Amino acid sequence: MATYNTVLEDDREAPIHGDILEAIFSHVPLIHLVPASHVSNTWKRAVSASLRHVNPAKPWLTVHTQSPRAPHVTNTFAYDPRSRAWLEIHAPHPNHSAALRASHSTLLYTLSPSEFAFSLDPLRLKWHHARAPSVWRTDPIVARVGNSFVVAGGASDFEDDPLAVEVYDLQSRAWSRCESMPEMLKRSTASTWHSVALAGEKMHVTEKSSGVTHSFDCATMKWQGPFDLRPDENVFYCVTGTIRGRLMVAGMVGDNENVSEVKLWEVKGELGLGSELGFWCEEFGAVPKEMVVKLMGADGCSCGAVGSIEVNWIGDFVYFRNRTEPEEMVVCEVGSGGGCEWGSVRNVTVNDASRMGRMVFCGGHVGVEDLQRAIKENCRFAEKVT
Repeated sequence: MATYNTVLEDDREAPIHGDILEAIFSHVPLIHLVPASHVSNTWKRAVSASLRHVNPAKPWLTVHTQSPRAPHVTNTFAYDPRSRAWLEIHAPHPNHSAALRASHSTLLYTLSPSEFAFSLDPLRLKWHHARAPSVWRTDPIVARVGNSFVVAGGASDFEDDPLAVEVYDLQSRAWSRCESMPEMLKRSTASTWHSVALAGEKMHVTEKSSGVTHSFDCATMKWQGPFDLRPDENVFYCVTGTIRGRLMVAGMVGDNENVSEVKLWEVKGELGLGSELGFWCEEFGAVPKEMVVKLMGADGCSCGAVGSIEVNWIGDFVYFRNRTEPEEMVVCEVGSGGGCEWGSVRNVTVNDASRMGRMVFCGGHVGVEDLQRAIKENCRFAEKVT
């Protein structure tokens, strides 16, 4: 009997090595891999190998809910598609004096008459502060292109040029005035009516209702266009974005009262004046019919508000959501072979308080190192029950 007990004790203490440990870690949420990587060097190597070869980290979707009243209390949540888990992020001093805004799905910023503030890290823990651009704007188009921030249009009614464009350089920390937006955009310079996509050194601004696109080249500081990115004459609403550096279009087919399909297209060729190749849109995928119903409602009606449907492009993921029915999101994951895997995610951040305030969506690539730095800065993560 004593010998039998000894064998059991030895079995319990036997270390787990190699592929087995990597396979186990592939099922562990990313946030729990942080303490696991500190157990031993063997476990640290296994965590790293598991993330490289078995179940890689995937970009997080972050949701910031902000109270409309001062001091604008902000709560931050994140969805990790790798583990299909929601987390609440408790960070030091998360509140902001101005309204949070997001652009091209990866940029989070605030803009007031006195300050332009932005965050560059994936968890939005560290904020950078700069003086505001010289033109006061209420709803501008904002994008980060390389080491520059472009702020275009959306000027206050008291300003002389509603199409004014200013660029902030991260290295010199200075603003410069550039060529104004094309005159064609004068009737709708506010970001509400446009989507913004980044490809290389260019910022593509697309009017959602028409698909008409103008491109700002940060290398030359010049505008190009217009380009018609509406993939089909039956598409009445377009949102542009990028997947792996490729310009994409998400479009609603039908009309504002009856949406029959929601599809993805890839923009092929060269989008630019003087291009010999030209460009065209090639269908990439379509939202399954049953998920169109989830997104639009059983009658396929967007409640008369074209802008109620918003799209976030984060890494290989595309999130569709209806602001009037925010409880569930439709998600597309683009595989390595180019195919689309569709699903839905319940938005656990929706409650009576968040409905009354602002709900801002963005995202980015989060790794174990990012989580380790966050924990050192007294950031806490709590899993949300779905």
